[in-house]
Amino acid sequence: MKERIAKDLLKIKAVFFRPEEPFTWASGIKSPVYCDNRLTLTDVAVRNDVENGLAETIREYYPDVEVLMGTSTAGIAHAAITGHLMNLPMGYVRSGAKDHGRKNQIEGKLLPGQKVVVVEDLISTGGSVLEVVEILREAGAEVLGVASIFTYGMQKGLERMAAANVENHSLTDFDTIARIAAEEGYIQPEDVARLIAFRNNPSDESWIHGGKV
Repeated sequence: MKERIAKDLLKIKAVFFRPEEPFTWASGIKSPVYCDNRLTLTDVAVRNDVENGLAETIREYYPDVEVLMGTSTAGIAHAAITGHLMNLPMGYVRSGAKDHGRKNQIEGKLLPGQKVVVVEDLISTGGSVLEVVEILREAGAEVLGVASIFTYGMQKGLERMAAANVENHSLTDFDTIARIAAEEGYIQPEDVARLIAFRNNPSDESWIHGGKV
């Protein structure tokens, strides 16, 4: 599955590598990769692979799940489609509580003690998905873990997830996509080491200026 999803994401440029002309993240970090998994929703074949992959992953790792909860906003559609495939209820968690009406932060019915899987599109440092997990736990949910499309596998993210006792299973990962990208000519083979150097330490920009390791 990791290779199939990696090929899908590369084909539609949901994950796009540009090591010679890095993108700048909101944090200011220079990155050789741009990730927009929203593009999977507009390609029917890729969308089918992703949603069936999420359903398969959830069935395998979280067989006791009772409710899917998407992250806002990128995880909402994936939680809805996967919930439909699995015949499960779904909802989503807002990034902040509404300032009107019932002022909900969790949208959809969630009962205390229900077993929840969080559906996320990508994980980098883990901050946003852990906020969602905390909100759900405070509401009384038993969060079984996270199912995501793509993970960078950054050390900071791995450490934060472990510290919060949160399990994650992704359809594909940074290392797989970098390898497939080189094999299929999206990037040069020698760029793989540069990409892995970025993944290992995003704040170190030595990989940019010929810093191939």
